[in-house]
Amino acid sequence: MASLYTEIDINAPKQKVWQVLFQKERWKYWNTFLFDSDSKLPFQQGQELYLSLRRLPKDDETEFEPLVTQVLPGVCLRWVSSIPGFRNEYVFELQEIGVGRTKYVHQSNFSGVLTRLFLPFIRDDEHRGMQRMARELKRYVEQF
Repeated sequence: MASLYTEIDINAPKQKVWQVLFQKERWKYWNTFLFDSDSKLPFQQGQELYLSLRRLPKDDETEFEPLVTQVLPGVCLRWVSSIPGFRNEYVFELQEIGVGRTKYVHQSNFSGVLTRLFLPFIRDDEHRGMQRMARELKRYVEQF
């Protein structure tokens, strides 16, 4: 299985970081990587969402319909997006690393027979997008 990984330390309590991450209808105020296409659909296990992403700031958005597979409030959010032969699992985790400090972890796990075909074309840009989102989350959370 191929994976992309990024993490960043945020100077804010885990619950505050979770609140910002979990409110996808407010992503437009801080997140230039992931976009909510239907804010009425909650992050709820078993819920299909309508999202899009922009790997690079000036790229066109790529729409996808992930299925939420895990919601552990304040700890972890996971969803899976797939097409025949290609599966991508997004994992967002929050870890308390001290009083009022949180480690934000964002991982993307790819599997399926088409991974070898698609991943070389998106790997670097996807990773940069994940890193951009981590920096934007940190900046947004820490300013309040």
